Amino acid sequence: MKGTMRQPIVDIVYNPASGGYAADRIDALRAAFAERGADVRLSATGRDGVTVNPEADHVCVAGGDGTVRQVVEALHRAGLDPTISICPTGTVNLLMLETGQDGAPEAIAARVLGGDDIRTHYGVAVNDTLFLACANVGPEAWAVERVSSGLKRWIGRFAYAVALLPLLIRWPRTPIRLAVDAPAAGRRTIDCEAFYVAKGRYFAGRWRLSAEASLQRPDIRVVALATARRIDMARFWCRLALHRPIETMPGVTAFACTALTATSAVPLAVQADGDIATTLPARFEIMAQPLRFA
Repeated sequence: MKGTMRQPIVDIVYNPASGGYAADRIDALRAAFAERGADVRLSATGRDGVTVNPEADHVCVAGGDGTVRQVVEALHRAGLDPTISICPTGTVNLLMLETGQDGAPEAIAARVLGGDDIRTHYGVAVNDTLFLACANVGPEAWAVERVSSGLKRWIGRFAYAVALLPLLIRWPRTPIRLAVDAPAAGRRTIDCEAFYVAKGRYFAGRWRLSAEASLQRPDIRVVALATARRIDMARFWCRLALHRPIETMPGVTAFACTALTATSAVPLAVQADGDIATTLPARFEIMAQPLRFA
């Protein structure tokens, strides 16, 4: 925004239902932008989704990864391309972990209105929606599908573990087929029972699905589990928790690609950035136009 003659318009989109929401933090964010000469607008997310000010030069999202995804989706549908920043107030904030940026209101406003550090970010289209950090089909998606929003506000990410407990008694397993478009290897198919699509390095906190994943590269990293029995998932989660590479784990196939299609006999839920975004069958594909994050 450096060099802009008129007063820059900043739209702060906040999620009052996010796990870390606090009105005083939104007030501090608004004041930080206003003190630096911005015309600040406020927009709250609601049951009808997100409405973004079409006049905004910049959109600051105060929420978690799911809120950021909703805002980017709304901008994409409206054909708008402002720069975007994040004030982390959600249950999980993988995007901020990826960038390592300071999430304090004053630091965000200084960074945005300075206009010198713009990062490109390739999102991933999945059916008629998109995601920015990670997606998966498997036990974690079952937990997201069943999690209580009230419990999530109370105990944070541990609410997902609680949601998964009833499934330990009747553990579903459904075959999935991936049709992969890989730049180097061409097209191939992989059979699995769970898979993960990583745009960034982190998953469910500081667990790393792939050390090679990057928000700024036009590809995605995929981890597919041939079988997703209770024992398979326990080993997988333990390996993640111990920060050990999972590519060498028996039964795991890991690869890079630009697009893939996933199909199953039943419409399995797809978790994307902490929310259920769609169901299989689903097409995952790198978006041609990168986003601009400050």
